[in-house]
Amino acid sequence: MFRVPSPFPADVEALVRETIGCCITVHRTLGPGLLETIYSRAIALELGAAGIAFERERTYPVTYRGELLCEQRLDFVVGRSIVVEIKSVEHLTTLHDAQLLNYMRVARLRVGLLMNFNVPVLRDGLRRRVL
Repeated sequence: MFRVPSPFPADVEALVRETIGCCITVHRTLGPGLLETIYSRAIALELGAAGIAFERERTYPVTYRGELLCEQRLDFVVGRSIVVEIKSVEHLTTLHDAQLLNYMRVARLRVGLLMNFNVPVLRDGLRRRVL
């Protein structure tokens, strides 16, 4: 397998792998075709059981020209380092990627995982993004 050197410390990379592992466990157990909220609840249980620190539905302010526009809610922030966005859609699109990247910018976090649970094998629905 081809691996690109990571710009992140080993502990962040380990956290990414552990988070993906928790999501794979959820997907193997529940399978595809459920609502995002169901996967989100199951992921919270799995992360908690693994002893991984996370915040679910964490809100961040969105500003424009110094003015607060609104607060954006992110599905998960894991270990204060990783944005995890959960989807259950037929196909991931460039819009989903843009959404994740914007969430990462709003949260000022450099690592993001986009997880589409509506696939036969979760690896096929996983995208990792780095700012």
